[in-house]
Amino acid sequence: MTAAPESGLMACPECDRLHIDLPLRPGEKARCVRCGTVILRSPYWRPDQMLALVMAALIAFLLANACPILELRVQGSISRATLLDAILALWREDRQMVAALVFATGLLAPLADLLAMTALLAAVLTGRRPAYFAPLLRLIQQVRPWGMIEVLMLGVLVSLVKLSHLAQVVPGVALWAFIALTVLLAAVLSYDPRCLWQLPAGRKGAA
Repeated sequence: MTAAPESGLMACPECDRLHIDLPLRPGEKARCVRCGTVILRSPYWRPDQMLALVMAALIAFLLANACPILELRVQGSISRATLLDAILALWREDRQMVAALVFATGLLAPLADLLAMTALLAAVLTGRRPAYFAPLLRLIQQVRPWGMIEVLMLGVLVSLVKLSHLAQVVPGVALWAFIALTVLLAAVLSYDPRCLWQLPAGRKGAA
């Protein structure tokens, strides 16, 4: 396959088959003609719309980690806990491996993803491609498989059901923030950041 003069080439990540890099319409997918792997997705969202979603997800992330997830009331005693409190409790109970995994998948990976996306989208909207652009794209590809907010959310909901038989459970602000964060992250993660590299110079902020 030969590339047109105005086009580059892109390789399939599975079988390394080279394809002509042609522009896609919003919502379209480019698949490998040999193995069928999705090579590139053209998002429905414009960069400015995606930046708004990422900023909303960052706000929800801060609320989810700064406020109590729930409040337990047992015989007049009230207990509140944040996600960080739960991680510290696991660490003090000699479950360092579990604490490290919760910290990495519930805090570190999602935060790194959102901050990297913020930096990339801000660069795109200003029409620049700074030196950190390519490293941040690679960072996002590496950390995204480790972000498991939805798994954490499922675990919290299961715990709420079980604890409701032992004590009065009052959902905290962080619980609603985690629900909002799960929805927002689903939208953010559906956006393929590699398409930011494909935007032509001088049109990065165009609608």
